[in-house]
Amino acid sequence: MNGLIEDLGRRTYGPALALQRERVGAVAAGTMGPTLFFVEHEPVITVSRRPQAAGHVLATEAQLADHGVTLMPTDRGGDVTYHGPGQWVVYPVVRLSETGLSLTGYLRALEQAVVAAVGRFGIEGVVEPGAAGVWAALPKGQGLAKLCAMGVRLRRGVTMHGLALNVNPNMRHFELINPCGLGRPVTCLQALLGDATPTMKKVKAVLAEELIVALKLRPADTKANA
Repeated sequence: MNGLIEDLGRRTYGPALALQRERVGAVAAGTMGPTLFFVEHEPVITVSRRPQAAGHVLATEAQLADHGVTLMPTDRGGDVTYHGPGQWVVYPVVRLSETGLSLTGYLRALEQAVVAAVGRFGIEGVVEPGAAGVWAALPKGQGLAKLCAMGVRLRRGVTMHGLALNVNPNMRHFELINPCGLGRPVTCLQALLGDATPTMKKVKAVLAEELIVALKLRPADTKANA
């Protein structure tokens, strides 16, 4: 997987978005192969261009500042989302035609990769029609909560943005928004697994493996990145 996986470490949202855009241009031009960017963002709420999205930020500017959370516009699909440490955000930059998938099929493939990954940790991931992302059952019959949010964009035939899987983030920060505008709870691996929660490093390795399978990324695809 060397050359395909790029771990950006802890990074603010703006520079990571700029790096994505730069890589999209390179992949579209054929000068680089596909990339799976992994990053833990500094606390940020991203707001899409949907007219109603900004209204799903529940906190005031002062409250966001108190929590150390910034607010950033984004050009991905979806609504309003929180990113922060303890959450793996993955940005696949892949020429869509090379996956053999439609854009909708690509989104379904991301969901199935997450379902397969969390399944390896003993969690049954659930996909709901009309609600992009992956959900998991809360204990004591409390219903489903979002475990992984998704929002993508296609630019010059190349994918950008992607998914955010909650491992052990600050869950209080999700109270600052109406996540994805759905008015439904959010959960994380730590809340579901307790002491059995895998490390961020382990989650990254497993999720990367499943994404490579789901997106049909072959070793030959990585030569330009080696």
